[in-house]
Amino acid sequence: MADDLFKALADPTRRTILDELTAKSGQTLFEICSRLSMKHHLGISRQGVSQHLAVLEAAGLVETRREGRYKFHDLNTAPLRQIAERWLAPAPSPPEESTP
Repeated sequence: MADDLFKALADPTRRTILDELTAKSGQTLFEICSRLSMKHHLGISRQGVSQHLAVLEAAGLVETRREGRYKFHDLNTAPLRQIAERWLAPAPSPPEESTP
């Protein structure tokens, strides 16, 4: 799972998509494409964005849900927490001072 996660995070376009889902979770493909085009000036096709979303979904960073004919994309930060917990050890306790 870590390999998929790092592969997903390696691409700057996918990181931009995650930034947009952080700002507003629950977006449709149309909304994501619009934000990438207008806000970030990325000239990427709907199919290209859809492929990036598939990689993010495979890594567990994006979850989808359907409501009627719409498909919404939600950010899932759980895989990032798992990575942080894996490598970020708790801060060491300060040494105890001895009194003479």
